[in-house]
Amino acid sequence: QVQLVESGGGLVQPGGSLRLSCVVSGFTLDAYAIGWFRQAPGKEREGVSYISNTDGSIFYGATVKGRFTIDRDRDKNTLYLQMNRLAPEDTAVYYCAAAERDYGLDWTLYNYWGQGTQVTVSS
Repeated sequence: QVQLVESGGGLVQPGGSLRLSCVVSGFTLDAYAIGWFRQAPGKEREGVSYISNTDGSIFYGATVKGRFTIDRDRDKNTLYLQMNRLAPEDTAVYYCAAAERDYGLDWTLYNYWGQGTQVTVSS
């Protein structure tokens, strides 16, 4: 059974950092495309970053490129998102999601989701 469990969210001041974790079970990280998505209040869910299961390539959404870093620990079967220089517009529920095929950052095609973790950036 595929499961994804996020943690690491919280309240942080603008300019601060957070590191999100997503522990997965039921599959190995290399076998699925896996990434981070977020949804802010009143907005559509958007892709933040993902790792392709085709060749391991990494992609970032335009709004986070240069500030966020995605990585994984295969031994721990855990996906991470290091978020630096956080801004109020990064406030959202962050989700970890996986799919058997490489769908890029199109969240509508991912079929396995975690429960989400809240990130709030505020002074």
